Amino acid sequence: MVAEDGTQARMTRPRVVLDTNVLVSALLFHSGSMSWLRLAWQSETIRPLASRDTAAELIRVLSYPKFRLAAEEREDLLGDYLPWCETVAVPDAIAIPDCRDPFDRPFLALARAARADALVSGDADLLVFAGSFDVPILAPAAFKEELAGR
Repeated sequence: MVAEDGTQARMTRPRVVLDTNVLVSALLFHSGSMSWLRLAWQSETIRPLASRDTAAELIRVLSYPKFRLAAEEREDLLGDYLPWCETVAVPDAIAIPDCRDPFDRPFLALARAARADALVSGDADLLVFAGSFDVPILAPAAFKEELAGR
């Protein structure tokens, strides 16, 4: 690809916030509908973003009894994700819209603080902000289509 000034333009990979449900699906279900996301971060097609609060939420959810994951399995899953992430410090005072689910707040805060290219979520409580938030909020299928068009 050549830029307007004639130099080689570098395609940058999108920096994205992945909500916990999308991320857990990508990590736990290798042949599921979100498995492409795992390949996307491992092939460096995307750059996932993480904050202290979003990482804590992932750890909390992976500990749910319904997943029946031993501590070593949780650590392995975190090792398949966190090393690929860009860590972002989110200021305590960052303004975000009021959302119904308090567990969604850290994802909005991270997306805004990092000036992410997208927040990827299947959560209706986050998708409701899609037209009014300064970072695009996309359902996984819409994000996959956008990546394919790059």
